[in-house]
Amino acid sequence: MTEPDAGTGPGTYPVPGAAPRPGAGGGVLRWLHRARRMSGRERWRRYTVSTMYFLALFEAVLIGVWLDNTRDDMGPAPFAIVFVLLLGHLTMQIKLSLSAPFLGAAGPTGRLLALHLAVVSALLAAALALRAADRLDPTELGPFLVWVLMFAAGPLVLALPLRRGGVVVAGLCAATLLAALVIGPRENWLLTTAITTALGAPFIGITYRASAWGVKLVDELDDARAVQARLAVAEERLRFGRDLHDVLGRNLAVMALKSELAVQLAQRGRPEAADQMAEVQRVAQESQREIRAVVRGYRAADLHAELAGARAVLRAAGVDCEVDDTDLTAPGRRGEVPERVQSALAWVVREGTTNVLRHADARMCTVSLRVADGGAQLVMDNDGAPDAEPGTPADGAGLTGLRERLAAVGGTLSAQRRTGGRFRLAARIDLEAS
Repeated sequence: MTEPDAGTGPGTYPVPGAAPRPGAGGGVLRWLHRARRMSGRERWRRYTVSTMYFLALFEAVLIGVWLDNTRDDMGPAPFAIVFVLLLGHLTMQIKLSLSAPFLGAAGPTGRLLALHLAVVSALLAAALALRAADRLDPTELGPFLVWVLMFAAGPLVLALPLRRGGVVVAGLCAATLLAALVIGPRENWLLTTAITTALGAPFIGITYRASAWGVKLVDELDDARAVQARLAVAEERLRFGRDLHDVLGRNLAVMALKSELAVQLAQRGRPEAADQMAEVQRVAQESQREIRAVVRGYRAADLHAELAGARAVLRAAGVDCEVDDTDLTAPGRRGEVPERVQSALAWVVREGTTNVLRHADARMCTVSLRVADGGAQLVMDNDGAPDAEPGTPADGAGLTGLRERLAAVGGTLSAQRRTGGRFRLAARIDLEAS
């Protein structure tokens, strides 16, 4: 009977073609598994750093082949010196690249930069000295100078500010080519070396800089996405808080009014107290339904229901309320106002009614709705505003929420105290913009 694999559960057997488990297989599979678990920004960073390692390895291969071809001409001692300087040069290349601010580091220290320039200068000086001692042919010296200057330009431009790095690279190239010109001979190889260096050094420098700049852009994009997600959460919290305020504000005011009336009726032994408490129960149940709808994000206020509810609630509170919505209820006119506009205006009615119940000592309130000149305008007037300078604007959490709702459909809101202790809440929505 076939035994199950070790490490699997009882009764389980290997499935042909199944994906390898994490950690299973060779080192390549483990590396691929880790790579799949990396974030996008980490993958791009690893790719950029790996590219820099590859360029350093490519330079090592080129100069290694060059050293192997020139070993006999240089002699053992000069060969050893150049070899050691080359190892130091490659090490400094990598350390300087990884210290770049674009890769998240603090930037190179002056000591690291000076050491890198010293090693590069010593390597170039050693090659020029071998040429002066006639141990290197001009055709052998040219490629070496080009490779060292070209690959040294990348980390310098990457780790330093662009202008300063460009000046350092240009100075290093100019000094090296000038020394080669002095040593001679002045043949075509020197012109070829100068042209190749003038093209190769900027190319490698820009390549390094662009790669690291890409890392920075990916980091900023990832951070921007995180900020966008936090803003979306914050916006949803504001919407939820605004909806809860709008839903509970009026209903709690109604419940407080009805319960107070029920207490007074009960103290007088009136049977109508039970009716008032039944109304409180109905409003509480309605509030529960609306809160559940708010949580699901599917609730939309109905303008006609809000107008009727405002009139009934205000009259029950002893406020004479008149509603004029003939422009909306006239035959053929209701379809002129889109549902999203009606919903926004319904929230204005609800908030205005809540404010009258909570903050005003009103005896009269009028609500008028007009549809004309390509816009829908809702005006609520009451005579219970507290004493204040006429024209003084009013503000609050509810009014701020209303402005946000109206702005979403191209509308505006004004709330001002007027003469005679009156308060006007006016909303206008451009039907064409909505």
